Amino acid sequence: MSYVGPDFDPPQPRRPRFRPLTVAVAALVPGALLGWLVYEAVGGSGGGGSADRATVRTTSSAPASGAAPSGGSASSPTGDDKHPTSPTPTLASPTSSAPAASGPLKGKVIVIDPGHNPGNFQHTAEINRKVDIGTNVKECDTTGTSTNSGYTEAQFTLDVSHRLKALLEKQGATVKLTHDNGSPAWGPCVDKRAQIGNNARADAAISIHADGSAAGNRGFHVILPGSVHAGAADTREIVAPSAELGERVAGNFVRVTGEPPSNYIGDGTGLVTRKDLGGLNLSTVPKVFIECGNMRDSKDAALLTSGAWRQKAAQGISDGIVSFLRAS
Repeated sequence: MSYVGPDFDPPQPRRPRFRPLTVAVAALVPGALLGWLVYEAVGGSGGGGSADRATVRTTSSAPASGAAPSGGSASSPTGDDKHPTSPTPTLASPTSSAPAASGPLKGKVIVIDPGHNPGNFQHTAEINRKVDIGTNVKECDTTGTSTNSGYTEAQFTLDVSHRLKALLEKQGATVKLTHDNGSPAWGPCVDKRAQIGNNARADAAISIHADGSAAGNRGFHVILPGSVHAGAADTREIVAPSAELGERVAGNFVRVTGEPPSNYIGDGTGLVTRKDLGGLNLSTVPKVFIECGNMRDSKDAALLTSGAWRQKAAQGISDGIVSFLRAS
């Protein structure tokens, strides 16, 4: 996502704080070992043990600003973007699956929040409306960023969310999306996105994004909620479980995708704590954001526009969520 707009104005500078966390990573691409934290090997997903977490430190950092987004054609949840298949049918929002009859996640509810909305470009007045995020007021939503070739963040997030939803449903979970394929036509606002997860009493919630930083900045990072108690925001009860969720998502994401932790935010840990995001501040259920890569970097853009890699991204996120819920 671009760090300009609602949830992504750079936070006020403050001294970083570090704390050790325990992580797991099996099978690293050899080249990915240079310049970032060495991860401990893990096997499989959903084991519920400490082996599914990454050895990382959580930091509070000011993110880099992104470039302005541009438009692009719709992506599909299967295939690659040069040869897309038929788009997923439009569904009501928030969309949800029927509870599966069996599976290790039977009875669990997961909310997936695809960052931004492809329709936001046509509704700038609506998304610029200010909403209360507890610590501040910010715009309802933003358009997000894009690759230099015009593949938008909103297209990417919907595609990965569809893939992730299918994987989690196979595990028996009930899965809800905050929006899907034009319903609603824009947004929802960041406060509404949090409310959808809260109303669903989700066991876990995740917001899917891609960054819009400068070329040469690459890698993923998972954003964790800081401890906030102001106005309508009170994250104190979800800070610890959200950190656990984030660690497991980070560890499994790097294991499955081979994408390194960010080289420009998070001090190479892949984890960042922030207090300026409405989607986290207003959540009452365990929730994290993931920036899957930098759309403005050519190496990351090549991955983000690949259908095969997006499937790996969805698998890594799914494995992290499954591991978290089975350990809960």
